[in-house]
Amino acid sequence: MNTGWRHLLLWLLAWMALALLPMAIALSGDPPAVRDRIVEIGAMLGLLGLGVLSAQALTSGRQRWFAKGLGQDDVLQFHRQTGLLGWGLVLAHPLTMCLGDARFLEYLDPRADWLRATPLWGALLAATWLATTSLWRLSFGLQYEHWRALHGALALMVVAIGLGHALMVDHYTAPLWKKTALALAVGASLYAVLETRVLRPRRLARRPWTVQSVETARDGSHMLRLLPAGHDGLDFRPGQYAWITIGDTPWRLQQHPFSISSSADDATLEFTIKPLGDFTRRVGTLSPGMRAFVEGPYGEFVYAPARCPEGAVFIAGGVGITPIISMLRTARDRGATAPLWLVYGNPDWDAVLYRDALSALADDLPLTVIHVLEHAPDGWDGETGHVDAALIDRRLPAHLDTLPVYVCGPDALANAVEPALVARGVPSDRLYSERFDLV
Repeated sequence: MNTGWRHLLLWLLAWMALALLPMAIALSGDPPAVRDRIVEIGAMLGLLGLGVLSAQALTSGRQRWFAKGLGQDDVLQFHRQTGLLGWGLVLAHPLTMCLGDARFLEYLDPRADWLRATPLWGALLAATWLATTSLWRLSFGLQYEHWRALHGALALMVVAIGLGHALMVDHYTAPLWKKTALALAVGASLYAVLETRVLRPRRLARRPWTVQSVETARDGSHMLRLLPAGHDGLDFRPGQYAWITIGDTPWRLQQHPFSISSSADDATLEFTIKPLGDFTRRVGTLSPGMRAFVEGPYGEFVYAPARCPEGAVFIAGGVGITPIISMLRTARDRGATAPLWLVYGNPDWDAVLYRDALSALADDLPLTVIHVLEHAPDGWDGETGHVDAALIDRRLPAHLDTLPVYVCGPDALANAVEPALVARGVPSDRLYSERFDLV
């Protein structure tokens, strides 16, 4: 995702400040006497682990004020990698402490104090399960809804036990003001989780939606349309996404993010959903009139026709067309006159989403649609194979380096296309990318 270096640097500095806050509180004021050097390193690893895991609540992608200006894939990949860092710090803390002084083994010995050892072992095991299920959810056979609930519960458990441990050991947090400051710092992250899971659904309950229709595309994908019920709908920018809950209440485990494919000027929201899991397979069975709730919008993969006077290029793969179709529909509704190019890769002709809509948009806009099929039908006279550097050189305009380029699709597409675009001279501040292989 296109992100200015200055903005990215400021964002990273803000995250680092939050992650280092427990350590900074512990070391402020009059520090205690220094113990064995390895023991002190172990203590700092524990405090840093508490800070990193506390900051995870802000990098989940659900806190718009913190993730503003960053792509959703960037934020979630950062969340995943820093989560693994936090896990490593949690494991390294007791190991290093015990290497420095074997007497610290008593903290994990239930025979010495089972009320102390049990939650500590619980935190270690919960952090390990949290990391492994995040990396290999599909291998464990966990449904997305169940994994999401488990992920939140385990994260809260680890952070809460870590905070309690830091307060009760109190080598660095003996003064009351330090205990209070640490509790407030870590408690703020716990509140962020509470706000996302409890308070936010209360607000969503006051702005319900209803299912208008569900259509099934040639490849089995479902096109879900929602109408606002008693309110003015959702103000979003083309390319953004929202979280959807279907049912009579927003307090449900089943909540999924989908890109919006309708025009930003249309009160109706449209989502195109591939049947990849239990919930997405049930979308085709939804009936008109059913209640739904929409949380959003999210994301910075956005397009503003008025800010692209020379035109724009869009490159999509598979279901990656969904935010781009929203961009094109918005361009049509706002009377865009600048030339547009769309390169759209798919396995075969039946897998092409929005075939008729794209044809109509090409009539309404100065839009050139370039379909690329891996397996072309007999008589096909279009592009075949994959979207690569050769195709970009052959089919896109010579002044490509002066145009904004939007890339959306799986990792394989982005990995092939982004270097080719850079080689063609497209600067980083004109290259916008969103990857769909996130969970």
